[in-house]
Amino acid sequence: MKKTLIVVDMQNDFIDMALGTKEAVAIVPNVKKKIEEYIKNGDEVIFTRDTHHDNYLDTAEGKKLPVVHCIEGSKGWQIADGLYVEGREIVDKPNFGWPNWNKKSFEEVELIGLCTDICVVSNALIIKAQFPEIKVSVDSSCCAGVTPESHEAALTTMKFCQVDVY
Repeated sequence: MKKTLIVVDMQNDFIDMALGTKEAVAIVPNVKKKIEEYIKNGDEVIFTRDTHHDNYLDTAEGKKLPVVHCIEGSKGWQIADGLYVEGREIVDKPNFGWPNWNKKSFEEVELIGLCTDICVVSNALIIKAQFPEIKVSVDSSCCAGVTPESHEAALTTMKFCQVDVY
């Protein structure tokens, strides 16, 4: 069975820059280990990258979250050092969830990354809705939210929506 790991927004701005948290910094070793496991097993790994432009503060998202982050080409936009594996696909997404997952072919999907309560939950629910019959899971030790409380709330939401959380 083909397994796919989706590494959500493990970018500098979400780890230790504009919107970074100590919880995000803490999961980096777990994320690195998980990516290495998938690569070793010959499984697919896809990275997502939150991607904004200079007009970010004028966008709907920017008006509700007025913190400039993940501006295309900036250091904050880059996937954190040591995580990206050369030759693996990167999906640049302009908002929380990427609507084009249905153009992919999945048999089983696991999601990890940042932020549990925004982009991880959004992508998990999009994938679960577009592929209702496949196993979709989230490794909570490889995710962090905006706050520990919102991280836990997102994990609970995903469980209710038949995403396997462990």
